[in-house]
Amino acid sequence: MTKTKVLEFDAAGIAAAASILQGGGRVAFATETVFGLGADARNGAAVASIFEAKDRPAFNPLIVHLAQAAEARKYATWSDQAETLARAFWPGPLTMVLPLRAGHGLSDLVTAGLPSVGLRVPAHPAAQALLRAFSGPVAAPSANPSGKISPTSAAHVLAGLDGRIEAVLDGGNCAVGVESTIIGFGSDGAPVLLRAGGVAREEIEAALGAPLLDRTAAQAGAITAPGQMQSHYAPALPVRLGADAPREGELMLGFGAVAGDLTLSARGDLREAAANLFAHLHALDAMAKARDPAPTGIAVAPVPMQGLGAAINDRLARAAAPRG
Repeated sequence: MTKTKVLEFDAAGIAAAASILQGGGRVAFATETVFGLGADARNGAAVASIFEAKDRPAFNPLIVHLAQAAEARKYATWSDQAETLARAFWPGPLTMVLPLRAGHGLSDLVTAGLPSVGLRVPAHPAAQALLRAFSGPVAAPSANPSGKISPTSAAHVLAGLDGRIEAVLDGGNCAVGVESTIIGFGSDGAPVLLRAGGVAREEIEAALGAPLLDRTAAQAGAITAPGQMQSHYAPALPVRLGADAPREGELMLGFGAVAGDLTLSARGDLREAAANLFAHLHALDAMAKARDPAPTGIAVAPVPMQGLGAAINDRLARAAAPRG
C-alpha cells in the first residue's frame, strides 16, 4: 500500500473519507475518546481488513458507530433503559451492547458471530461529519496496532499504521482520551458495567435511577462485548481442524485447494476467508440440522498462520475446544 493519506477536516476531506469507506477502504478518524479505525460495518471484506491492518490476533466484537440514536433501532432491539441512556449520553463516550435485530445487515465479523452488537453515537465533530457523509454504520476499534497504546492524535495513528490503511481524517486531538464506557444488559434486563470508560459509573446510575451490576456479579458468559469477549459462537457439532478431507459423516469447511460443503475462500484469500468465517459456521450448523442422518462433526481445512490466518485459526481453535 502507498503512504496513508492525511485528510483535512474540511468539506473535501470529509467527502474523500466517506468515498474511501464506500469503496470498502479504511479511514482512521477522531472521536472524543480515541481515534477509531473505521470501515463499512456491512462489508465483511472491509471489516476483515481492519483486523489485518491492526494485526489483531482474534476476532473479537467491534463497536459500530452511528451518526444518531435513531439509527440504532435498525440494528438492535431497543429497550426503555437503552432509550434512557441514549437520551442522557448520546452523542458521547458510551457504548451499549444490545440484542441484534433480525435482518440487521451487519457483517458477522463485526459481532464475532454473537447475537448482540455494541453501538455508539460519538460526539466529536469529525466523527459526526464522517458518519453523516457516509450515511451508514461504521465498525471501528482503536486505530493502533493490536496491543499498542491507543491513539489520541493523527500523529499517533500514523506512527503505528502509516502505509497499512488508506487515510486518516485529522480532526484534531481527542478530548476524553480513554475508551468509551460499555454497558450491557443481563437476561433479566439489568444493566451491567462491562468496561469503565469515558462516562462515569455514577453518572450512569443517576440517569437510570438504579445501580449497575459489575460483570463479575453477572452470570458468567451471559454478556459479551468488545474488548471483553470470554466466549465465542461455536457450532453445535464437534470441530476437527487441519483436515484434508472429511471423514464419514462429517461436513467439510474448505479453504484454498481443499473444497468443502462450504469454502472460506476457494482462491486462498485470507481476507475473503475472514469475512466468510462466522456466516459459514452458522450455515453449517443450519445444514447439519436439516440433514438426515445428522452429521457427526465439521472438518476444517488447514488455514495458513500468516496475516489474518492467525486470527482465523484463533477463532477456529476456540470453536474446536472441548465443550464443558
